[in-house]
Amino acid sequence: MSYIQGFVLAVPAANKQAYIDHASKSIALFRDYGMTRMVENWGDEVPDGTVTDFKRAVQAKDDETVLFSWLEWPSRQVYQDGIARMMEDPRMAEMGECPFDGQRMIYGGFEPLLDDGPGGSVGYVDGYLVPVQGDNKDAYRGLASKASTVFRDHGATRVVEAWGDDVPDGTVTDYKRAVQASGDEHVVFSWVEWPSKDARDAGMAKVMEDPRMKPDASSEMPFDGKRMVYGGFAPILDK
Repeated sequence: MSYIQGFVLAVPAANKQAYIDHASKSIALFRDYGMTRMVENWGDEVPDGTVTDFKRAVQAKDDETVLFSWLEWPSRQVYQDGIARMMEDPRMAEMGECPFDGQRMIYGGFEPLLDDGPGGSVGYVDGYLVPVQGDNKDAYRGLASKASTVFRDHGATRVVEAWGDDVPDGTVTDYKRAVQASGDEHVVFSWVEWPSKDARDAGMAKVMEDPRMKPDASSEMPFDGKRMVYGGFAPILDK
């Protein structure tokens, strides 16, 4: 099981190709320091929420689209060492100006709690940010494991739940503010991979009707669902 570096950011819609080019240019650099996979996902169905949502998380403007993206690393140590060494690489200065506002990008490191399914080429992604109390970690893992079985039974190819353990406070935005985390709450960076959007639409309809997804009246949910952030994303880069 790998280590996850997760990102959420806002990119002007007019800069979509410029962003793809910028991200593609960085792949070789990240790989040289241990990264094993980069997946960039463009906001497709990103709803407004009552309490929280992806747009508010990165203060997205009307002409901007939210991206939900991640890098996979072999381990937390490789991730930390790789990022530190990469910052000193002169190729970083050659990357040029970012086609987005980096001050509003939120990022962090996450330890996988669950990595379920064969995966493969990603056709569509449902992304989530979830606030979970520290003492509810095992309960959340158990709930996520049960839900993963339902998702995969209805067509999902991979379910990942990753626990924030290197999630810095930001000046403008950060993960904790995105879900209004407080006290001992940690941020879970989670996603479900589908072979296509059509498969996802059909699969999610079945998931919602599956009796295994009904909450257990005898137990409390191990997180505050009102502050969960979610949306649907179309992959634009998977290397």
